[in-house]
Amino acid sequence: MRHQRKVKKLQRPAAQRKALLSGLVADLITHKQIKTTLAKAKAVRPFAEKMVTLGKRGDIHARRMAVAFLRSKSVVTELFDVIAPLAKTRAGGYTRITKLGQRLSDSAPVAFIEWVDQPAAQPAAAPAEEKPAEAATEEKPAAKKAPAKKAAKKAAAKKPDAE
Repeated sequence: MRHQRKVKKLQRPAAQRKALLSGLVADLITHKQIKTTLAKAKAVRPFAEKMVTLGKRGDIHARRMAVAFLRSKSVVTELFDVIAPLAKTRAGGYTRITKLGQRLSDSAPVAFIEWVDQPAAQPAAAPAEEKPAEAATEEKPAAKKAPAKKAAKKAAAKKPDAE
C-alpha cells in the first residue's frame, strides 16, 4: 500500500521531475494560465500554492526559498509583487484546474491550470486590441504623407544638381 506516499513521479527521475515542476510553476506565474496534461497539472498545484504562501509571507527568507525553487529572480518578483497580494485574503486554494478533454495525438487528458484570483490586466487586454485598430486607421493618413515627403526630398535633391 502507498500510505503517506504523495509524490507523483510522472515517469521521470527525481532531478528531471524537479526541473519540470519548477518550470511549470514559473510558467504559471509568468503566463497566469498554462495548458498541460491533467497529471502534470495535479502535480504542479501543491508547488504553486506553496510558492503563493511564500509570497504572502513576504520576508527575505521566503524570497530566497522561492528563488531556490523557481531559479529566476524576475519570476519571484512577479510572484511577490503581483500574485501574492491578490491572494492575501484567501486562506488557500489559489489555483483552479479545468479539464479540457483528451489530446488528439495520444488521447492524454489535458487541462488548464490557472490562478483563481486573476490579475486585473486581463480586462485591459481587450481595449489594447482596439487601440491597434485605431492606430491602423491613423497610419493610413501618415502613409499618404510619406510619399509627399519623399517627393519633396527628391525635388530638393534635384535642385542642387541643377545649380
